[in-house]
Amino acid sequence: MTACADGGGTGRSWHGRLQCAPWAREHSSIALRGQAASWWANARGEYPRASLPEPGSVLVFRATSRLPDGHVSVVRSVRGSRAILVDQANWNPGRIDHAVPVVDVSAGNDWTRVRVWWSPTGTMGRTVYSTYGFILPASHPGWIS
Repeated sequence: MTACADGGGTGRSWHGRLQCAPWAREHSSIALRGQAASWWANARGEYPRASLPEPGSVLVFRATSRLPDGHVSVVRSVRGSRAILVDQANWNPGRIDHAVPVVDVSAGNDWTRVRVWWSPTGTMGRTVYSTYGFILPASHPGWIS
């Protein structure tokens, strides 16, 4: 598992041409820059943030020792209160993956802890990742900029 930056990063990140942050920016309505984990703070005042997923929103993973730059995924569809499908770049190094299952395993059903499908094993990954939540498009109903 690798992390994604936007033009650089730290730790064990994959720093090939394909990075999750620029890819998510190009494939969503969220035009943020910087390391993936910084998107949550950078969205303040620019985009609504939520604890529940919506199609087109961006799930922001926190920076950890496994994800030094964090990670961002674009929500393709909501499959239930604890299941979504995402499109993302560089979860598998150098690859774009579509319709990847992500499940909420947080105690409060608030999407702060998730597991992600790991295609090399064909199962949900064992690692639990911490997330901030979802950045919604600025055109979200009720959002006043």
